[in-house]
Amino acid sequence: MDSLLLQRAQRITMLIMDVDGVLTDGRLYFAEEGYELKAFNSLDGHGIKMLHKVGIKTAIITGRRSALVAKRAKDLGIHFLFQGREDKLDALEELRQEHQIDMENIAYIGDDWPDLPVLRRVGLAVTVPNAAPALQPHTHYCCQRNGGEGAVRELCELILTAQQKLSACLQPYLD
Repeated sequence: MDSLLLQRAQRITMLIMDVDGVLTDGRLYFAEEGYELKAFNSLDGHGIKMLHKVGIKTAIITGRRSALVAKRAKDLGIHFLFQGREDKLDALEELRQEHQIDMENIAYIGDDWPDLPVLRRVGLAVTVPNAAPALQPHTHYCCQRNGGEGAVRELCELILTAQQKLSACLQPYLD
């Protein structure tokens, strides 16, 4: 890993995530009856729980509203959930000010144009390979894995590695 990337990841105390295209593959599934389906990756969920174990807070900022996202956030213990927030920068500022967190301590992972204002301001800006190409020049890291296929887990492990906490997270499974 690049030393500047590691330095950025060492400072992270909060991870903020987009949903569609990051925690999911970006496809929207609607049944004729009107209900919505989303597929989340269990690897991402475990990565988020590992961050929680070492004291890193997590948040979701998404432009859409979904009961499924609220359930997933609750199940994973996500600390802060902002839904229906098309102005993601406004949600970020609200979160940052309310919880007294500096931009350099925030990592954000997004995949589309509405994520750009946030990506351009946080300490660690991350995207996925299947993201809108316009994001690439404004990010510090592009995951190997696509959104919905373990990209968030990859980012969690990057942060844990940089902070030298990954081995401690793995140890209970080796005992």
